[in-house]
Amino acid sequence: MILDTLQNRELYYPLCPRLRKAFEWLDHTDISALAVGRHDIDGDDIFVNVSELELKPRSEAALEVHNKYIDIQVVFGGEEEFGWSPRSGVQSPRGEFDEAKDIQFFEDAPQTFYTVREGQFTILMPEDAHAPMLGCGHVRKLIFKVRK
Repeated sequence: MILDTLQNRELYYPLCPRLRKAFEWLDHTDISALAVGRHDIDGDDIFVNVSELELKPRSEAALEVHNKYIDIQVVFGGEEEFGWSPRSGVQSPRGEFDEAKDIQFFEDAPQTFYTVREGQFTILMPEDAHAPMLGCGHVRKLIFKVRK
């Protein structure tokens, strides 16, 4: 799990060559004009989901993992709390891994929580179990899906 400000994004380009393309798209896009939903950047290799949602309390935190994609989550209105645990530490799946949606949920409680504010991002690798959409109020955010 990485938490940082957008001004430091270049530090993370060496992790995966596609991260640069996702962040460069962000530099050249009017975020306020984007409709909620999926927007392709490079087909299924890089796309972004624009979300506007109501946040939920920590007690409803559901850890999730992905196999094929790295998440970059960027908040653009409000702030959002995330739960996190190492994937190797989660033990109680809610069901089987859904290959089509590249996701599996777990009953385990997050090991820790952190907050992403406007102008910040979090990168979540397949090794990270994460519980998004936590806090109080409303948030607008971008969820980049970057094939690893």
